[in-house]
Amino acid sequence: MACVHVECYGHCKKWCSCRCRCRCNCCAHRHASSSSTHAAADPSRVHEHDPSIAPLHRVRHVLSGASFGSSAVPCAGLRLQYSSLTQRAYYPHSPYRANQDSFYVKTQFQGNPDLHFFGVFDGHGRFGARCSKFVRDRLTDILAGDPRLWENTVEAYRSAFAATNMALHYSEIDDSLSGTTAITVLVRGDTLVVANVGDSRAVAGVWDGDRVVAADLSSDHKPYREDEGERVRQCGGRVLTMKQARGEEDPDERSWSEEETSDPDPPRLWVRDVGLAFTRSMGDSDAESVGLIAVPELKVVKLTANHSFFVVASDGVFDFLSSQAVVDMVSCFVDPRDACSAIAARSCESWLRHERSTDDITIIIVQIKDLAVGGSTT
Repeated sequence: MACVHVECYGHCKKWCSCRCRCRCNCCAHRHASSSSTHAAADPSRVHEHDPSIAPLHRVRHVLSGASFGSSAVPCAGLRLQYSSLTQRAYYPHSPYRANQDSFYVKTQFQGNPDLHFFGVFDGHGRFGARCSKFVRDRLTDILAGDPRLWENTVEAYRSAFAATNMALHYSEIDDSLSGTTAITVLVRGDTLVVANVGDSRAVAGVWDGDRVVAADLSSDHKPYREDEGERVRQCGGRVLTMKQARGEEDPDERSWSEEETSDPDPPRLWVRDVGLAFTRSMGDSDAESVGLIAVPELKVVKLTANHSFFVVASDGVFDFLSSQAVVDMVSCFVDPRDACSAIAARSCESWLRHERSTDDITIIIVQIKDLAVGGSTT
């Protein structure tokens, strides 16, 4: 969820609150179903294929609903222990709004014990939930069938993202002003391959002396970034704050820094009268004319003995919590399920201190352990 309609701004500085009853095509509140069926739907996809793990360990956390699993990476002598959690947003005026986030966890990807996939997809717009699920399923299907994935991972990813975005455009889903982010981490032996489109994020916790520090694995695609802002402007896009878009401030004056803050009026990429808080996404076909692209930024990271874990999460977490704050919280817990629960709770608390609602929240935490000492899953 990362768009705002110009007519909604007086009611909610970040997103439409639905009190204004506007007909914003980029806002899901007005059009959300009142059926509780959507609220009960589980958008997750978790596939675990490790026969060495007893079924007892594939359980769901009683209190939070966070899942738990473990899988070996034999060629690197590692074991991954992971947990995932997704939580529907709180909207007081739309209590049955569907969770637009989805995620995908697949160990032994392509049947390879040294390939493991973790991804989060954060939908936005009227059909954001459908876009999120479509991209999740299509992207992973394409990657699963690509024989280049192990040897030429970067090429396989670029091809898969392009094909998925085109398939979404030609699907029955109206993605003109709806779409999804995509942040994925592929564990390939002793290497992490990170692909990002949008403003969800991946971050690693890395030992530095006697503390664990945050090492971002991705960079948010937002108009705050000078390179992204300049790229869309070269394509004819307008990067403006809401006040600038409404003519209240000089549109030629850059009133923000490249360092993102909790500014209630951040810069946005404008498509007619709809402002997008991101510069890349899957879908959003109308915004492609003003510079929005679905090309992933890729990062390859060699794992070292200092890498303790990594986190993949939607902006429902990172809008109010820094990467270091999230890493600090994960470091406090032995069980990643407890860390997921704590981060979700802190994120909701942070949202409600600033807004009248929360965002959908999705978190995947993957602990990286030596295979010899990481076999316990209790």
